[in-house]
Formats: sequence, C-alpha cells, structure tokens
Amino acid sequence: MATLASPLAHSQSACSSDNQPLPSALFERFINADCDTCWRDPAAPPAPRDALALDWIVPGSRGDDAPLAAAASTDALARLAELQVARPAMQTQPVSAIKGWPKAALRVAHGPAVGDYMGLLIALSLPQSSALALPLSGWVVLLEALPVGTEGSSVPRYLVRNALQPLWDKREQLSNQETLSFNDLRAMGIPQGVDARRLRVASWVQDAHGQILTAVQSACQPEDKN
Repeated sequence: MATLASPLAHSQSACSSDNQPLPSALFERFINADCDTCWRDPAAPPAPRDALALDWIVPGSRGDDAPLAAAASTDALARLAELQVARPAMQTQPVSAIKGWPKAALRVAHGPAVGDYMGLLIALSLPQSSALALPLSGWVVLLEALPVGTEGSSVPRYLVRNALQPLWDKREQLSNQETLSFNDLRAMGIPQGVDARRLRVASWVQDAHGQILTAVQSACQPEDKN
C-alpha cells in the first residue's frame, strides 16, 4: 500500500479523549493480508453509528509477499484469539457491545510524535463492586484515520498501527477500596511511513469474561497557527 510509504509528517498538538462521546459498540474489520481486493471492496460495511471502529490487517499465508503485508500486525492475531474468531480467509467484521460500567472513567491523552515514538497517558477509575469480574485487562491501539478513497477504500478506515495489550491485568481484591484507579505512562512506537497528523489513540477495558466495560478514543485540537 502506497500510504505506508508516505513520509512521517509533523504531528498535531494536544490530543485526548476529554469531552468525546462514549461509543456503544466496538466494530472491528479484519482483513487477511493475502486479500488484495478486500481493502477496496465496494461493499465494505461502514461503521455503525456511535461505534468505535478499528481496521486490522491480519498476517496471511504469503508472509511478506502478501499484498497488504506492510500493514499486517501480529496484534491482529492476538485480538482474533481473544474474540475466539478464526483468522479470516478474506475478511470478517465482529461487533462487540460496550456494557458501560456505572461511573467508570477511562481517559487517554497523547502528545506529538517525537521521532518514531509517541508518549501517552492512560487513566482508569471505577467504583468498587462485587459484581466486577477480575482480572481486568485493557487494550490501547494507535490508529491512523484514513479518509474515503485512501488506496481505493469505499469507507473511512481506522487502521491499527500499533497496540499495547493487555494494558491492565489487575487481580487486586477490592474489598478495602472504594475506587479502583490506575494510571499508566507509555511510549508507543510509530511504524515507518505513518502520517502522524492522522494518528489517534483508542482504548478499552474488559473484565475476566471479555465484556467491554468502557471505551474511549482521542481527538486532537487544531494547531494554533498564530
């Protein structure tokens, strides 16, 4: 994909999930890297309204010779395994409901790209509850938002460029705590050729049963040109 060969651009300024609407579902499009037509499929399903959309390129049987190999990620295989979904021969689009845990607060924030890395903050707070199925785990994904027409795509794409998982694997008992809170500072590598102006960070937290409790995605404020 030619998009992968474009030069790294200057990044945006302050970006966070603050004041962004909470998604009601996680919509994931998985494309096998062997499928040279799947990205351009005119019947590609658009993301449902109010969903957090992700596009994963799954490593194929042709390895580095696959048409979409440059964007393929082993994280896609890990995510499919977690969903208990087989690697697609062409493409598949599972949808996961987001439960919406009462008073849960998840936040992501990141600064501009510095070289080949981006620093980010992930913070989680949620109330103690005996109904909470521990351990909690989480994903943080670095997305490149690609408009309609990119490499012939008929829909906007949110291509996963990097992932951290699991972010949290917390087994602490909550009996003596009113609130469960975590903060993580991380650095995520930016693959060569990514347009940093299009980067976003998304995150979700799930319980021991894989039920998504909450999810967020960052948005960036326009740069002040004055």
